[in-house]
Amino acid sequence: MAKRVFDLALSALLLLLLSPLLLALAAWIKLDSPGPVFFRQERVGRHGRFFRIHKLRTMVADAPARGPALTVGADARITRAGAFLRRTRLDELPQFIDVLRGDMSLVGPRPEVPRYVAFYPPGLRERALAVRPGITDPSSLAWLDEAALLAAAADPEREYTQRILPAKLQAAVDYADRATLASDMGVLWRTLLKLCAVR
Repeated sequence: MAKRVFDLALSALLLLLLSPLLLALAAWIKLDSPGPVFFRQERVGRHGRFFRIHKLRTMVADAPARGPALTVGADARITRAGAFLRRTRLDELPQFIDVLRGDMSLVGPRPEVPRYVAFYPPGLRERALAVRPGITDPSSLAWLDEAALLAAAADPEREYTQRILPAKLQAAVDYADRATLASDMGVLWRTLLKLCAVR
């Protein structure tokens, strides 16, 4: 209960404070390339329930038709505005909406698309999906360079499903088993430090 109250209060406050920035970024996205401001994609949430995640659009509007689901390195589908949004992680800001809706938490395992959740072994799947997915978590901080790693791989899909995904899944299970509000606040602090370092 305390975690949910914390999520609601902080997400509402941040959306209010960041609304001018979000409006400016929305205008930039519209001016930079045709298409919607938001990118919405089906993800797997708590207890396996599907929901549609909100992000600021960083690719051309027809990106799914132009290439693979994984974003690898300097993907040609990424727009000029999108490159900045991805580097600074500002494209993730609309997920505060998902937190308010109850689909996500501020801290929790990053939600995967159904295609990759299908790789989860049944026992670990249930444990990893026992909590709400989050905007950030220890695994996100550990894999900040994921796109670059995939770009360097001979087979990015194989690299993701056989190396990165199992590591993320184990981290999700560890989080679900041990997380507390205090540890969540520590993850939020480390995330802020990482984002400041990126900029």
